[in-house]
Amino acid sequence: MNIKSLLLGSAAALIAVSGARAADAVVVAEPEPAEYVKICDVYGSGYFYIPGTETCLRIGGYVRYDIGVGDVGSFDGATSADVEDGGSNDTFYKKARFSLKTWTGQETELGTLKTYTETRFNFQNNNRDAGALVDPDGTGPLPAANAVNPAGNTGASLNFAWIQLGGLRVGKDESAFNTFIGYAGNVIQDTLVPYGDFDTNVVQYYFDAGNGFSAVISLEEGSGGGTAGAYGVGTIDSYVPHVVGGVKYTQGWGAITGVIAYDSNYEEVAGKVRLDITPMQNLSLFIMGGYGTDDNLTDGTYAFPAGGRGFYKQWDGNWAVWGGGTYTINEKTSFNVQVSYDEGENLGIAANVAYDVVPGLTVTAEVDYVNAGSIDSTDGLNHNWTNITDGDDAIGGMLRFQRSF
Repeated sequence: MNIKSLLLGSAAALIAVSGARAADAVVVAEPEPAEYVKICDVYGSGYFYIPGTETCLRIGGYVRYDIGVGDVGSFDGATSADVEDGGSNDTFYKKARFSLKTWTGQETELGTLKTYTETRFNFQNNNRDAGALVDPDGTGPLPAANAVNPAGNTGASLNFAWIQLGGLRVGKDESAFNTFIGYAGNVIQDTLVPYGDFDTNVVQYYFDAGNGFSAVISLEEGSGGGTAGAYGVGTIDSYVPHVVGGVKYTQGWGAITGVIAYDSNYEEVAGKVRLDITPMQNLSLFIMGGYGTDDNLTDGTYAFPAGGRGFYKQWDGNWAVWGGGTYTINEKTSFNVQVSYDEGENLGIAANVAYDVVPGLTVTAEVDYVNAGSIDSTDGLNHNWTNITDGDDAIGGMLRFQRSF
């Protein structure tokens, strides 16, 4: 073989190999542009667009830790069985909670489409004075095994899960009897004299005239009940819903709000009127009065007697009053107080100081006092005030740490 033939053969081999490799070449695709999360400021801070949609989402919640001493929580004191000697010891009331919240918003041709959810997870002792309870036959205290007050997970609760389009809202909410009028102050224990129940499914319509006037109509299912003497039956027992209506007028000086509720189970009516005023920039005050009929709520011939209290009228007697306010001491500290009283001569006083340690972390120290008026055995069951009888006093304190995000 001469040199010329060798060179031609080598060239032909190189061309063949190059062609084969060219056929197997990997083509690298051009990278697609990254789609970053975009901020949505239409509905306030914290919202962002869900990628690929026009829906704005916000995720938040809080982590909370409560430490209570004395008569707190349900106002029967936290006790547990003495492990060594038997009997009961006073103990702390402890409760840890994680609350997860979501909000969504989207503009549509029929108005703003919104959702809101809140799910709570708790770990706590149950704060029951179990050692003071007696056997059903009344012969003596419960066995020690039933008097233990264990700490443990108490399960998850769905507190809110509603959809709203324009003014129409459906889903799980708290009763408009409380939400529309603004609850009863900025204290932790705002139900020392109760002002209405909360959990319910709703079909509601909100109207806002844009000039300070707003209104609501709410068809509600209620919740709970079925135990004689414990607020009767709160969940509706037929196709007839509970009905709540409310009106509000808001101006720079404050607001005046009224709500009225019809309890379809017991065919009774309850109402509340609230006045809010802001006499100075760092002081807000409120007073709220409630009145309810109770002929059927006090009728003991019902299969499920209500013991004088229903889903809406939960105070003792026909009337009750709540008042209080918030004084902002400085940008980090506020003082909150609430005083409540009803026709049954039950008096509740709650006061706290809330301090923002850093943005998002608040520590609140509260003291609560109850003086029982015409509390009888039925009322004690209603309030869970197991150790409080007519004329008794109860006092407790709570320290709350809360990280909100």
